[in-house]
Amino acid sequence: MVISRRVGLVVWMAVIVAGPSVRGAELPASTPAAEGMSAEKLAGVGEVMNRLVSERHIAGGIVIVARHGKVVLHEPYGVMHLESQQPVAPDTIFRIYSMSKALTCAAAMVLVDEGKLELDAPVGKYLPELAEMKVVEGETDRPANSAITVTDLFLHTSGIPYGAAAGGRVEQYYELVDVLNRDSDLQLMVTKMGQLPLKFDPGTDWQYGASIDVLGRVVEVVSGQPLDGFLQQRIFAPLGMTDTAFSVPADKQQRFSANYCSDGQGRLVIRDEPTKSGYLHKPGLLSGGGGLVGTAGDYMRFLLMVAAGGQFDGQRILSADSIQLMTTNQVPDDAGWVTFGEEVRTGVGYGLGFSVTTAPDDANPHARQDEYGWGGAASTHYWVSPRDDLVVVTMEQRWPYSSETEVLLKPIIYDAIVE
Repeated sequence: MVISRRVGLVVWMAVIVAGPSVRGAELPASTPAAEGMSAEKLAGVGEVMNRLVSERHIAGGIVIVARHGKVVLHEPYGVMHLESQQPVAPDTIFRIYSMSKALTCAAAMVLVDEGKLELDAPVGKYLPELAEMKVVEGETDRPANSAITVTDLFLHTSGIPYGAAAGGRVEQYYELVDVLNRDSDLQLMVTKMGQLPLKFDPGTDWQYGASIDVLGRVVEVVSGQPLDGFLQQRIFAPLGMTDTAFSVPADKQQRFSANYCSDGQGRLVIRDEPTKSGYLHKPGLLSGGGGLVGTAGDYMRFLLMVAAGGQFDGQRILSADSIQLMTTNQVPDDAGWVTFGEEVRTGVGYGLGFSVTTAPDDANPHARQDEYGWGGAASTHYWVSPRDDLVVVTMEQRWPYSSETEVLLKPIIYDAIVE
């Protein structure tokens, strides 16, 4: 039997339009027909999600589709906790992992807009620990040929990787000294990084890594506030993102989803039990690259702001110029391929916050030109198509990352656009 808590589209839209939620203002909403989409074709989203649940690819999830700035589909499927059979709900809280990155980038761009942070400045101007870096070369290290710039942090062209025991020498160093230890803090993280070599000379290649965590520390130094406080004041509160944070408070614990992985035999096994999760306690290291939790609705509010050129619900969060830099490819043509997990995304560039489709490829054949987005390690996804004025957020908790949901839903959602 398919375990699914389907909320009928018409009923759910009526709830959205009817009045404010107990947890804050609702998302702007409409009907598919009013926004040039086919409700009949959008029903294919539910068919896919219910199949993924019934076949135990996922325990449950949620999908939100918005067009012209208004939500036309917002439905939960399956359960957030297999053991208790608690259904996924519109306000279920998910680990968003690397979807944190765009939020931290937006926070940094607030400081750029205010003239307090310079994109072309060397990072050492703000973080002296990273002023004189070395680069790994064979079995030795040499001085870097150039300084890491603030832009390099945004673009992952800094030479800063993630730690991995199975990686190269630099990744092994990062793993050995536990650079992103949750009980550490951003200042100590940067101090450790300053003592380790880079993978390559800044600006010469692309490597997904902890650059955005460093950018989070830059935000702290330039603003004079802890990263969580700055995010709350300048991004979350103005947008009404009431459930996005670095931890789950006690009064929201019942809404926090479990995280699952496959046992390799078609069964889902729990990876992070919500009642025992480390996310129930505020971490020492505020990871702007991967430490946030939140709801699909919260993230949709953020993306609607970005898609609208930096403003939402009458409030301007970012300048149109900053949004342009965030959502268009800024990676040099001679930099390395953009990757996510084991996937090599050959038709993808990167802006100051999002990946950007430069040409559809085998990994993402249904992507639109100039589509931007990213995802999270527990298989959360989002994408925005400027040419279609379309925003999509999907949340599930499946470890490690899988693009299956995005790949299956993308052609259905695009095909539902009829005018």
